[in-house]
Amino acid sequence: MRTTRSWWRASVVVGLTVAVGLPAAAATAKPPAERLRPVVQDGVTQPVFGYADAIRERVFVTSDVDTDSDGKRDVVAMDIIRPKASDEGLRVPVIMDASPYYSTVCRGNESECKEDVDGDGLNDKWPLFYDNYFVPRGYAVVLLDMIGTNNSTGCPVTGGTADNISAPTAIDWLNGRRKGTNAAGEQVVADWHNGRTGMIGKSYDGTLANAAAATGVKGLSTIVPISGISSWYDYSRSNGLITRGNNYSGSLANTVTNPERRAYCAPVREQMGVASDDTTGDYNAFWAERDYVPHADRVRASVFVVHGINDDNVRADHFSKWWDALAEHNVPRKLWMTGTGHVDPFDFRRGEWVDTLHRWFDFWLYDVKNDIMKEPRADIERAPDVWETYRDWPVPTAQKTQVFLQPGAEGAAGALSVRPQHGKESRTFQDTPSMSQTNAIRHPSDPQANTANRLVFLSQPLRAPLHISGTPVVRVKASVNGEDTSFAGLLVDYGTKTRFGTAGDGIRTLTEEDCWGEQATWGGYAEDACYRETAKNVATDPQALVTKGILDGLNIDSLSTSTPLVPGKKNAVDVPLLPEDYVFDAGNQIGVVLLGSYSGYSSRAKQNQAEITVHFDSSRIELPVVGGRKAAEKAGL
Repeated sequence: MRTTRSWWRASVVVGLTVAVGLPAAAATAKPPAERLRPVVQDGVTQPVFGYADAIRERVFVTSDVDTDSDGKRDVVAMDIIRPKASDEGLRVPVIMDASPYYSTVCRGNESECKEDVDGDGLNDKWPLFYDNYFVPRGYAVVLLDMIGTNNSTGCPVTGGTADNISAPTAIDWLNGRRKGTNAAGEQVVADWHNGRTGMIGKSYDGTLANAAAATGVKGLSTIVPISGISSWYDYSRSNGLITRGNNYSGSLANTVTNPERRAYCAPVREQMGVASDDTTGDYNAFWAERDYVPHADRVRASVFVVHGINDDNVRADHFSKWWDALAEHNVPRKLWMTGTGHVDPFDFRRGEWVDTLHRWFDFWLYDVKNDIMKEPRADIERAPDVWETYRDWPVPTAQKTQVFLQPGAEGAAGALSVRPQHGKESRTFQDTPSMSQTNAIRHPSDPQANTANRLVFLSQPLRAPLHISGTPVVRVKASVNGEDTSFAGLLVDYGTKTRFGTAGDGIRTLTEEDCWGEQATWGGYAEDACYRETAKNVATDPQALVTKGILDGLNIDSLSTSTPLVPGKKNAVDVPLLPEDYVFDAGNQIGVVLLGSYSGYSSRAKQNQAEITVHFDSSRIELPVVGGRKAAEKAGL
């Protein structure tokens, strides 16, 4: 249950919890010995098990990899907290947050680390609220150190095999398929486990959940990836272009490695720098090993995806490509799409999140017969704190609608129409790597608007709202006066309205905090369940970038092979934009902006400054319009 207190008056109450719908005494009462099972009321498990007397242990399991080439297989370490009743016959499921961050970057909005405060070999600081909330409800919580981090051995490989099997190695132990030991080397078994594990986590943690599911490991029943990566190529590259710096994989591996082991693991990072091929930016075997989307057919777990549509860290195509692949293989799934950026739902929709997550885990890990899978599949945040539900995503009535680019006078904006453009007209602009995103989307009427280094196409003010749901694609015919350039497309909403603010990834942290679950003291450390509240940031601007995309001209035919352009040759260039679910208001204008390189996307923009000529015989943007062409015509396109 949620309680609230001010930040500056915080105090810790040991062993306190209140169960919704239950008397206070029932919240801390132990179940009778003959009824070692969770108590379910109103479709959810109730907090009838203790937290202060929970069992804590640290277990080590040997994997099948040797990342540091020391002749010893790497060991996966995990910290476990579970109800005392699980030693008395209660069989409990596991909620696992596998992470590389527990001793470096740490977790959550308040950057909580794991820590053994008193040095007894047991974890005393438990990041996030999962342990406080779910252990009293009959769950074990496992915080796993990814191979190469914290108490695990080896070296991180940033999305490679060792990352991917870290959690499956632990799940094998939980299900009796591997041996585990304690710090003294004594064998430990998980005879308290009911055979079902759910994984959850944000960012790299959510990525490890995706990776584990893609292995098809038995015993992984559900995953909840929050802002998770589905392809490390798409994280470090964008259609052939490098979007993060040299050997970013090695840089991130260095970040998550304990400082005292960074020099030791340097050779592994150097190998990643060579194998990732920063010279061309092409997709190769290194990236295929780190791409989970092709393995969606192996997924046995249900998947609850949470992602920010304005996440500029793990961009939205990570969830959309994964989601589409899961749908193709009929994987049970659910989606929350928020308008914020790289943010945990605990910090953008807290009460609803805890309730929904509780019912999700109860259904998939305890087989509680609630209605979670009968609800609409997709929750979409339409405006700050305004949510709509749909039976699926993309919205099922969305249809690919061709909106053609029509040239304007030289230096002036062109037009948008569902009617094809005929003729042989063309327009030329200069690829300008220094172009900023702010300047790129300026309205053509803006005195500061740039006309020589972009092409802009505007709709008339819309007669009716226009809803898009899915992945737009810019499809143009273009020629270049050189052998190399980039092609970029931006979709813009011109018109003043209140939108999601980008500062702080869309949220700000407040001074008050609220509490979720029981509290206790271990090792002299007060482990509470209280976290500072947050609020949405909003902005009112005359224009906003809706979505964007970019493509390396050397990769228009293949991401695996770079091929120089033929100067003057007309090429079919298809630039997929990031997925969106957006409503253009009546009265606003839709804008499409064409660029070459620009500083708002790629960390290594092309420097050749080629001239790009767009030919208008079939150049267009393909929009996933809800209601299709009829809706587009009704809106005035």
